[in-house]
Amino acid sequence: MSEHRRKAPQPQGGGRAAARRAAQQPAGRRSDASRRATQESPSAAHGEEPSYGSRAEARRAAQRGGGRRRGGGDSGGHEGRGRGRADSGKKRFIDYPRVGKYGFRRWVPSWKLVSGLCLGFLGLMMGAAGIAYAMVVPPKVLDAAKAQNNVYYWADDTQMVATGGSVNRQKLEYAQIPPAMRNAVISAENKSFDTDRGIDPMGIARAVWNMAKGGETQGGSTITQQYVKNSMLSQDQTLSRKVKELFITLKVGETVSKPKVMEGYLNVSYYGRGASGLQAAARAYYNKDAADLDESQCAFLATLLKGASYYDPAGAPEVDKVAASAKANTERAKERWSWILDEMVKDKKLSAAKRATFDEFPMPIQPRKDAKLGGQTGYLVELATKYFLAHNTENVTEKELAQGGYEIHTTFDRKKVASLEKSIQAVYKAEIDTDKRPDEDTHVEFGGASVDTKTGAIVATYGGQDATEHYTNNADATGAQVGSTFKPFVLAAAMEYGKRNPGLQKEQSASERTPVSPKSMYNGDNKLKITNYDGTVWLNDDNKEWLQTNDGDESYGDISLRYAMERSANSPYVQLGMDVGTDKVKQAAIAAGLRDDEYMADASVPSFSIGTSSPSAIRMAGSYATFATSGKQREPFSVTEVKHDGAVIYQHETKTEPAFPSVVADNVTDVLKNVVEKGTGKPARIPGRDVAGKTGTTDGNKSAWFVGYTPQLSTAVSMFRMDDDETKKNRKFLEMYGTGGETSIHGASFPAQIWHDYMTEAVKGSKVVSFPKPEPYGDTVFGGGAVSPSPTPSPTPSPSESSETPPPPSPTPSSPSPTPSETCAPLDWECRNNQNGGTTNGNGNGNGTEGTTDGSTDGGTDAGTTDGGTDTGTSEGTTEGTTEGDENGRGGIFGGGG
Repeated sequence: MSEHRRKAPQPQGGGRAAARRAAQQPAGRRSDASRRATQESPSAAHGEEPSYGSRAEARRAAQRGGGRRRGGGDSGGHEGRGRGRADSGKKRFIDYPRVGKYGFRRWVPSWKLVSGLCLGFLGLMMGAAGIAYAMVVPPKVLDAAKAQNNVYYWADDTQMVATGGSVNRQKLEYAQIPPAMRNAVISAENKSFDTDRGIDPMGIARAVWNMAKGGETQGGSTITQQYVKNSMLSQDQTLSRKVKELFITLKVGETVSKPKVMEGYLNVSYYGRGASGLQAAARAYYNKDAADLDESQCAFLATLLKGASYYDPAGAPEVDKVAASAKANTERAKERWSWILDEMVKDKKLSAAKRATFDEFPMPIQPRKDAKLGGQTGYLVELATKYFLAHNTENVTEKELAQGGYEIHTTFDRKKVASLEKSIQAVYKAEIDTDKRPDEDTHVEFGGASVDTKTGAIVATYGGQDATEHYTNNADATGAQVGSTFKPFVLAAAMEYGKRNPGLQKEQSASERTPVSPKSMYNGDNKLKITNYDGTVWLNDDNKEWLQTNDGDESYGDISLRYAMERSANSPYVQLGMDVGTDKVKQAAIAAGLRDDEYMADASVPSFSIGTSSPSAIRMAGSYATFATSGKQREPFSVTEVKHDGAVIYQHETKTEPAFPSVVADNVTDVLKNVVEKGTGKPARIPGRDVAGKTGTTDGNKSAWFVGYTPQLSTAVSMFRMDDDETKKNRKFLEMYGTGGETSIHGASFPAQIWHDYMTEAVKGSKVVSFPKPEPYGDTVFGGGAVSPSPTPSPTPSPSESSETPPPPSPTPSSPSPTPSETCAPLDWECRNNQNGGTTNGNGNGNGTEGTTDGSTDGGTDAGTTDGGTDTGTSEGTTEGTTEGDENGRGGIFGGGG
């Protein structure tokens, strides 16, 4: 065989497959294999070149530089290749995945790698923070903290008033700030202020610890942080704002002196009552300059920095009626005030001896109004502000609103507001004379509100003679009882829920009750013994029965509920409330629009039905509007829209709730219409217009009301006397006997006159609309001992739906023999007055009488209507062994009435 066809010799070690396996083995194993191959092949020991299985393998070996250069020996090519990989792994900057490790260990980073990465990341962060810190430029305080105006608009979108802005801010220099104020703030807010660099980690930890224990706390934020937040940043609770706050605080802490930080903080902080800055706060709370504040007053002002809405003793019911009430706020403020003074002693900023002299809380003055908020404007702004804060969905706070920039569009009609004020001022000028009658005519107050029946919009209010002098808004709740103006709710409850069956349990279903018709007959005797629904005598907590009186001690015998409303007789409606359930009466009043709040009286006593509650004029007007709209209730509101920076952030949506069936509401309206046409509400008649309404006078003649409505407008007017010290929490309601030259004041006198004069102007030019004609409803029931007529036809005509003139009351054991006045037709006051020797004075309306006490039941004085005859001369709410009530006109448990 020729030489060139001879098969090439195979390389030692098993061929190419073996070479590949050797290359894949670890270096150590390959070395062992190499030694074995050297021992087995003598030629390798003499430095022979290794053999390759193919030309391609030889080329690859040549490209690698040859096995001899790599590692020497016969297996040097393979060993060098593996060793090259190992060498390159050792030289990697980040050994990950880790070379020489297998399984999960290959993916576990070494401690060197972890620590190196952490140090690198920390270095990068420190570098970035350093760059950010160097680049931070704190914003200008005056540009960010300067408040704008809030602009209030009338219903026609013309401007009413611009409030807020820089008017209530005055900058103080550090030297003008009392040391006591600086010390109080440091002790309360930031004990380390003089030494920290703007951030106090220990203070944050201390605040968290004290919060966990439930004790008084310093804020976690330092004074520097709060200064930055209040003066340089928005109030948004976002991460980016928090980061900005941190860097700006650090910068300010290093670049701004402590006196400047304290000065700025006290100048921009909000103290409530629209006061931004210490000087404005000193004026708002103590009517003095900041430099004149003592340590005790400074400690109180320091409490306000924790949240003025919850520490102002005047309260902030628009924020929270319970938690921010005047009582709750006062208790909270006293506790923190005392704590701050004690902390000042601990910090050696106040001596213990000086602290001992501050044993009485420095009660601030009542909130005052801005001069440009005089007249009615201040009351209107207050109502709109409270309404917006209570109803906005953006959670705008009082503090944010005080910073300004808001446009508040209200429901107030400029002409109607002026007309209501004019009508009341006319009575003041013509009838109230403090020089002539100083004991009777001082402290006379009126309140009023007018509501659009179709929407609930409050179109006019009267809060007092001047918002800058009289701070209580009389259109809001004052504590004045509403008296007989509450009776329509009793009638509505009787018609809707029905009279209870005396033979069944106390709680009865609708099918067990009897719906009551206004034609139902009830006993109208004076000193009627009131019973429970089952006929048992009602007893008070002292186990005494209750004898209900009528005004003038007049007895009517058995009369219809319609006629009892016309005459404002008390006993029928007190007994009706017991038969229906005073809880149902309360339910009807709330459905109509009254609130179940502190001004709703105790509903467990009989007198609840004749008006011992004291809702606001706004609420009374709104609830009567429910009857005007056939039972559809709409919440009174005073704001239609609010804008901020041009964007609408609030818009009112009218919501209608079904309060009563239309047949019930329309029947109540028809009964109240009869009151104005034939009864106590005669002075309120407007020629050519349907008017419904009710008079009310209360126990001790301490308040008088007229509430009435046309189909389009519902208005309530109140009158009362109250001592003039508005700093007192428990102000006294005063009697009105002799006020205005009248023997007594009642709803048909000045309140009805004001209502008439205002409403005549308010409805002028509007469409004449009639009330819906009521459909017959309910059964004619007999209550309070009223006797059902016998089957024998009676010669006396029965009362009709449109007109009732019952016969004179028969003498009863509880009523005297008929007097000459009882021979006159009902409500014929001129006849009665002439028989009593009186003369007509008209009372400004042509309806009044002023007689002598010649046998007249009510002393001869009526001022033109039966409300004077039925609501006067009695101390309703009193009887043998009972008290007349408290000093606030709320009456005893039997108080209130006609």
